[in-house]
Amino acid sequence: MNEPIAIAVLAKAPIPGFAKTRLIPQLGADAAAALAARLIELAIATACAAEAGPVTLWVAPDEQHPLFHSLAARHGVALARQPDGDLGARMLAALRAASGPALVIGTDAPALTAAHLRTAAGVLREGRDAVVFPAEDGGYVLIGMQRPQPSLFRDMRWSTSDVMAETRRRLAAQGLTWQEPVTLWDVDTPEDLARLRAFDLTAPPPGD
Repeated sequence: MNEPIAIAVLAKAPIPGFAKTRLIPQLGADAAAALAARLIELAIATACAAEAGPVTLWVAPDEQHPLFHSLAARHGVALARQPDGDLGARMLAALRAASGPALVIGTDAPALTAAHLRTAAGVLREGRDAVVFPAEDGGYVLIGMQRPQPSLFRDMRWSTSDVMAETRRRLAAQGLTWQEPVTLWDVDTPEDLARLRAFDLTAPPPGD
């Protein structure tokens, strides 16, 4: 039987003016929040479809948004509140809470499929210390670990083009083994919106 690999999904509440702020000049606050909501729904559906292990939706600022409760009821996922701190502190907290091998994703990579998640889980089941999916912009859209490695998350210049390169450097410095099965793109800037239009966000999550 395959070892369960937990999946943590980090999400901001789709509140106008709070979610997808970099897209507000192009979309407006309400439309940016609506896009954020659909991306959250897609990420949760994809994580559950992977059937890799338990799924937890880590939310900010709190669990009160009705979408979070709706997703928990529909998909049977657990809800947890993201702690204070930068992105690294929040990802590290999610990994620590898993108490075993885990994957951490955000909600900004609509090209991420259930098959991708199963591949990432397989890397950990094969014994690698980590698995990372680089993003085309120099960051990453997924990181998975056998056990938390705080050095990978502290004092990182998040949301910059050298995050993945620095992550590789730190993995190597720690003597950790890892794989990068696929490079994907994410939705962060206005330039990403044209690519996003090729996706039918009303469709079921991509599978294989």
